[in-house]
Amino acid sequence: MIGPANRRGLNYLFKKLHETGTVERTIGSGRRRSSRTTQNIDAVVLTVDLIVSQEDKPGTHRSTRQIARETGVSQSTVVRIVHEDLSMFQATQSPGSN
Repeated sequence: MIGPANRRGLNYLFKKLHETGTVERTIGSGRRRSSRTTQNIDAVVLTVDLIVSQEDKPGTHRSTRQIARETGVSQSTVVRIVHEDLSMFQATQSPGSN
């Protein structure tokens, strides 16, 4: 016995196969990503550039959480922009490097 949810899914696949000849997704279908807009990228870039230009000054370090608060962009988006658009990664010290 097939439940109603399974029957709907099968009906959808049969209809799609009949109309398009395939059950594969079409290019461009799905939810659009809207968090990495040029406006958000520019805001993060300006903030990060300001931090990098003050590297020799103590107390100018900012975390991704602080940058997110200042720009109004979520922290996960800030991390994604810093990594993917700016190709910057966190500099860490190894435990025995003191």
